[in-house]
Order: sequence, then structure tokens, then C-alpha cells
Amino acid sequence: MTIEVPFEPPIAVTASFLRGHPLPDPGEATDKGERGTILIVAGNARTPGTALLAGTAALRVGAGKLQIATARSTAPHVATAMPEALVVGLAETADGEIDPGDAAQLTSLAASAHAIVVGPGFLDEDGAAKLACALFDAAPDARFLVDAGALTGLRNQREALQALRGRLVITPHAGEMATFLGISKDEVTADPRAAGHRAASTCDAVVVMKGGDTHICLADGTASQCEGGGVGLATSGSGDVLAGVIGGLLARGAPPLMAARWGTHLHAEAGRQLARTRGRLGFLARELTDVLPTLL
Repeated sequence: MTIEVPFEPPIAVTASFLRGHPLPDPGEATDKGERGTILIVAGNARTPGTALLAGTAALRVGAGKLQIATARSTAPHVATAMPEALVVGLAETADGEIDPGDAAQLTSLAASAHAIVVGPGFLDEDGAAKLACALFDAAPDARFLVDAGALTGLRNQREALQALRGRLVITPHAGEMATFLGISKDEVTADPRAAGHRAASTCDAVVVMKGGDTHICLADGTASQCEGGGVGLATSGSGDVLAGVIGGLLARGAPPLMAARWGTHLHAEAGRQLARTRGRLGFLARELTDVLPTLL
């Protein structure tokens, strides 16, 4: 299958570029509610850490209030590890996944959130898609980041994503993008930017096409490109941190394109900094969050 390649060269997302496009800056008298509330719906009985990584990252980039919804069996452990968060435990399926039938419990949390991250750590695609659609209905004004199993689960429900026009960021890696578009992974890796544009035009979202370099693609054919942060970022949990970074910036009031550009640059720069101070390989995804405030 041929993917049409856009001709306009991408914008390079660098520190100097971002200085000219500053994030919304809360005043000194701003309270935590005004700094933005984020709801992270993530994890299962086998992957509770995904919610912790994304939640920590969201707070590290300045979100004011953190709410986490995860599998009931792990919720007490997540709450203990993340005392800054309000943690809600949802009913589980036999496989330890969040039961989408318990989505009604999230209605009030979703309605009060400025940004919602859904998908990290989800393995049941069908259940994840049902849960995501319930959140879309419950939060008609929130900005969304859809990742991992929730994104691939929605590959045949793209109208649900299109309804979030102007409020949506998706963050696939090559394998997830291949599943979402129904093409081979080789086709995606051969031209990730073209794949990103095709997904953007399909669901009218800001697409963060993850890879060695990250391509941020829009439906109108324009793109931004962020230089990769090194092979050390190719580690478990790194994508969950990126989801939390972008989600936290969305909660702070950054529009989707701004949040995607800032988030990918911060994530990459955190990787470069840890490569200098810890070593090219072997640093942990959780360590990325520690350097984010200084980078900001």
C-alpha cells in the first residue's frame, strides 16, 4: 500500500524554537486546580507501573492535580507509591484488565479533568476501546492523549477519535501505527512521517509518531520533527513517561500541537542528559521524570 508523502519540510523542534513558543505560565498566586487536573487511566494487574510513570511525569511538568484510575487489585499499591494522587480502583476482568463495565465510576473524575490520558499498559484492546469511548462521552471538553492498547483498539472506530477534533493527541510506536492503519510495520518504518500524516488525516489528531526521531504530524500535511534522545530511551516505560509529559502539558492548558512539541523535546532532552550523566545505556524510565523540572 502506498502512503502519499507530504512535500512541505518539517519544522525542527529545538530549544530555540520552543523559546519562541512558550508554554502557558501559571502565576505565583495560582492554586493547584488552576494549574490543571489530569486523569490517567492506565495499567492492569501486571502493569501497575505504567500509571505511576505517566502520573509522575505529568506532575513533573507542572500539572496541578493528579487522578489515577487503575485495576482494583493494584490501586492500593499505586496509591501508596504515589501519595500525591487520588487513586481509584476499578473492577477487573479475569485477566486483570480494567473492566470497561465499571467506566461509570469515572464519570465525575473525567468531567472535572482538563486532560485525560488513556491506554498505557492496556493489553485488552476491545476493553480499552470501550473504556476510551466512555471517557470521550463523559468529558466533552477535556483534551485527550490516547496511547497503546486504547489506540489500536479504536482502529475500527475512528469516528470516535474524529469527534475529538482539536482535542486529541495520539502517540503510537511503529508496531501500534501498523495495527492502527492496517499496514505492515516495515511500511511504517520505511516512512514514519508519511504514516503519521495518514493517521492524522484519518482521525484529525496530532500524531506523535515515535521512533529514532519523532515526527509530529497534522491532518493538513504539516509536520514537526524532534531529534531523538538516544538509544537509552528504547527501554521499558519510556513511552509511558512521554504520555504523561504530554498529558501534563495538556492539563496545564497547552494546545495539542504545543504539548506534543514540548513533550517530545523534553523527553528526548531528558534522555540525552541521562546519557551524559549515567551512561548511554542502562538508565531507567523513572529517572527521566527527575530531570524534567530542571529542563523546563
